[in-house]
Amino acid sequence: MGNHSDHNEHLTHEELKFREHAERAGHFIKIDLFRSAREEYKAALQYKPNDAECIRQIEAMNVNIARDRKTVLVVAPLVIILIVAVALLV
Repeated sequence: MGNHSDHNEHLTHEELKFREHAERAGHFIKIDLFRSAREEYKAALQYKPNDAECIRQIEAMNVNIARDRKTVLVVAPLVIILIVAVALLV
């Protein structure tokens, strides 16, 4: 951890905050929390407006969120039908 702070010693407050949000977003992506990752990238943009990588990542998170939404809309009715079918058989 000591080396970590040494590397950040000469960075501005804005750069440190930008990196903090971008790093946190990366951690959220690893566990498929795309909405949280998107919010962290948006927060990072407050410190580095128009950052191309953040903008690209926000767009990617939007795609992931839309994909997950479609999956839920397909799977949820199937699960409900299965539950009703099992309930009727019992």
